[in-house]
Amino acid sequence: MPRKRPPSSPSSLPPNAPEPPEPTPPGESAPEKAPFPVVGIGASAGGLEAFTQLLSHLPADTGMAFVLVQHLDPNQKSLLSEILARTSAMPVQEAQEGMAIAPNQIYVIPPNTLMTLHQGCLHLRPRNAGTRVSRAVDTLLNSLAEDRGNRAIAVILSGGERDGSQGLEAIKAAGGITFAQTADSAQVSSMPNTAIATGQVDFILSPEAIAAELTRISHHPYLATPPGPPEKSGLAPTQEDDFLAILKQLQTAFGVDFRAYKRTTLQRRIQRRMALYHLETLADYRRHLQAQTAEVQALYEEILIHVTEFFRDPAVFTALKREIFPAILRDRSPDLPLRLWVAGCSTGEEAYSMAIVLLEFLAHQPRQPQIQIFATDVSELVIEKARAGIYLPSQVANVSAERLQRFFVPTEGGYQINKTVRELCIFARQNLASDPPFSRLDLISCRNVLIYFGSALQKKVLPMFHYGLRPSGFLLLGSAETVGEFSSLFHLVNRAHKIYAKQPSPLLIPMDLGGPVSSTKPGGTALAVPNIPVETSLSELVDQVILSRYAPVGVVVNSHLDIVQFRGQTGSYLAPSPGQASLNVLSMVREELRLDLRTLLHQVRQTGQAASKTALALIAGAVRSVQIDAAPLPQPTATDPHLLILFTEMAPPAQPPETTAPAGSPAEARPADTDLQRLEQDLKTTKAYLQSIIEEQEATNQDLRAANEEILSSNEELQSTNEELQTAKEEIQATNEELSTINDELYRRHAETMQVSNDFQNLLSSIHIPILMLEADLRIRRFTPTAATLFNLIPTDIGRPLSDIKHNLNIKDLEAQILEVIRTLMLKSQEVQDQAGHWYDLRIRPYRTLDDRIDGAVVVLVEIDALKRSAYELQEARDYAEAIVQTVREGLVILDRHLTVLTANQRFYAMFQVSPAETENVSIFELGNGQWNIPQLRSLLEEVLPENSQVDNFYIDHVFESIGPKKMSLNARKMLLTDGGERILLSIEEIDFT
Repeated sequence: MPRKRPPSSPSSLPPNAPEPPEPTPPGESAPEKAPFPVVGIGASAGGLEAFTQLLSHLPADTGMAFVLVQHLDPNQKSLLSEILARTSAMPVQEAQEGMAIAPNQIYVIPPNTLMTLHQGCLHLRPRNAGTRVSRAVDTLLNSLAEDRGNRAIAVILSGGERDGSQGLEAIKAAGGITFAQTADSAQVSSMPNTAIATGQVDFILSPEAIAAELTRISHHPYLATPPGPPEKSGLAPTQEDDFLAILKQLQTAFGVDFRAYKRTTLQRRIQRRMALYHLETLADYRRHLQAQTAEVQALYEEILIHVTEFFRDPAVFTALKREIFPAILRDRSPDLPLRLWVAGCSTGEEAYSMAIVLLEFLAHQPRQPQIQIFATDVSELVIEKARAGIYLPSQVANVSAERLQRFFVPTEGGYQINKTVRELCIFARQNLASDPPFSRLDLISCRNVLIYFGSALQKKVLPMFHYGLRPSGFLLLGSAETVGEFSSLFHLVNRAHKIYAKQPSPLLIPMDLGGPVSSTKPGGTALAVPNIPVETSLSELVDQVILSRYAPVGVVVNSHLDIVQFRGQTGSYLAPSPGQASLNVLSMVREELRLDLRTLLHQVRQTGQAASKTALALIAGAVRSVQIDAAPLPQPTATDPHLLILFTEMAPPAQPPETTAPAGSPAEARPADTDLQRLEQDLKTTKAYLQSIIEEQEATNQDLRAANEEILSSNEELQSTNEELQTAKEEIQATNEELSTINDELYRRHAETMQVSNDFQNLLSSIHIPILMLEADLRIRRFTPTAATLFNLIPTDIGRPLSDIKHNLNIKDLEAQILEVIRTLMLKSQEVQDQAGHWYDLRIRPYRTLDDRIDGAVVVLVEIDALKRSAYELQEARDYAEAIVQTVREGLVILDRHLTVLTANQRFYAMFQVSPAETENVSIFELGNGQWNIPQLRSLLEEVLPENSQVDNFYIDHVFESIGPKKMSLNARKMLLTDGGERILLSIEEIDFT
């Protein structure tokens, strides 16, 4: 089964764009047009055995080409190809410059060369003699990733180097398949173990099992089928549902909608996972995902492609230091923090590289602004790795020795970013497709992320970047990325390295930040609230009857002439009009009364006074005269004035009795006069109505002009307010995202601080050494349990001055000595006693913080009571022995192994009349001008004594110049010291001649 490793984010891999074809060298055959799989195999120490085991189990028809790289002695001819040819079923040959590779062939690297594959041909170049570590395997695998893409396969076998892991990551990022040998089957496991530690190895197997797995996957469509052109790389309609179901499962599990990513990348990654499990169809892989939840995580991480490196494209960082950083800091307030965002940071190398380059640049600047680097990725796994900042030696191969020493700390098996750099970077999970951006940024680095996004997602992300930048901000993209149709938002300032400057935009750029969309519902008409019957009195009932029978009928209208109340039976004068229902009084009034009512209402609204008008109407089949009265209702607190309209039917005039017309007067004169009066009245009414219409139209036109101006002004204000609100919304969302990110970082750092505090507390509790930590003003900061007894401390004493505590040490100026150490930074050490007589070695050191500040002192007491008492006992023993030596009657001399006198007793000095200055540290044979150069004595010390550890009663007769003849009895003994040295004790007894 393959060992699954999480890949990474769309942040860190250059696109696998094919290089332009090169002409085939003369005499060489051109490579095949349909690329076949190529297996790059790397090994070092123990590689011959691993090669043999692997190749002996491979059939001759895999359809793959095998390229072998081993670290060989550069000064000797290699016999590797001849040895492997005996065990392999495929032809084996040593590679030559320009050689075109073919399937089912094995090619072996020559000694002292580096080998690459380009356009299907092998190319050789001499190794650099100045390099201390060979990177031959990385060189080959990197070229395989560029030349073959997903048809590149990497195999790392036994070896004692760290070579191969970087190239293996490149092949994995290109969509290839990776293998590593198991540690128990490798003679030397450093190379495979380093490769496995990268997390990019698909299969960890023995050489025999690797051969079997290579044979199986060689026939899988992922490797065997030649890739078609991009327009023909889509899925069959029957597989589309399975493909979308797989993406839906990923979205459900991780909240990322991959439908906005490029389909070719998604399909290639899914097919690669299918090849690992030998699955032929998407339906099979979909069922596998449903059964194996761990595979969902593996596919998610693999789609994100987490491959990056420190200082990728070094020329880009050089351009940042020379052009961009100076432009950012030009005319800048020192109080304004420098804010950068690395979008798609993967495992953190890009963010840390940016921080290191920025620190190097600011080291030469007079002003040091605060630095904030936000680094985000959609994968929580790589974010955790980035926060830890621990990398393998192969991952820091591009870091110079000077940077490695300055910005990294060696750890077990690798290096860790030092605390100064790590604290500049805030890592957080963020989805560019849905989460709001950071704001007020000086630089956004988003390299090789957009190449994995579809065009719709790119169009969404780029305006978001434009919003997040300051007016003088810059955008850094990958070598194969551009701003596309948003050239009006970004100006290209460095074409070679794809660095853009933000352009001001006169329009508000719409951004889809995934927030809810507000909708406005059209307003409806007000519903009439039904009257609630209330209990009425008898007088009110009488008034209602009188009003209903004798009072005129009418209506109450509002300022829009809509009827709000009916008074009496108005059916003779008002009726609903055909069409859409309306309560407007001019729509409901009878047609013959409409003109008069309109004129009357206009007059009342203009003058504010009551008025009346008489009109004729056809009521109940007869022409009636109707008096219309209109009056405004007094409503001092109302904002909507109302009018009362009353309709009164006038009684017809009484007819006079018929009389004989006088002579000479025509009978039709009176009716004619009546018609003329009526026509004149109608004419006056029409004129008055037309005049009112004209006045009303003029007033309306004026009102409309004023309203139009107000509307235009309001529209501009609303548009400006809307833009401000939109900007404020986006700023709030961006600020919220930033606060959330900072909160996550603070929570993580708080957890780390708590863990460190717990570790430190347990460490202090387990150390049985009195340790007292003090602040700069000698207030107690922390102490160990043993120090609590010695200084009479309790937990509540933390924060109290040391002068308030009565300790048990017999030292009067302890506080003064501590203050002197804080002032001079000179360590102090002395031996002190407590009141019980126990001895301690008192050591006072300055308390130094991580940023190299002195913030107090540390008092440490090491118990030396046993050593002190042993020293006293030893001194007593020495004094006792000295007393014995000085009181014996014989002369005693102590010699070292070179027969030099170390010391003698008083009897010796008196016996031979010499002083200690003349005797000590002088060879015994040189004493008294050579008087002690006695042959018998020399024989005793140089010949007899080395053979015997003790000599007794050795007699010597000798005449000394100053004291005369002496007859002596000598006794000698060798003494072995604990340190391995030797001493000789020589006793001299004078024999009296009498």
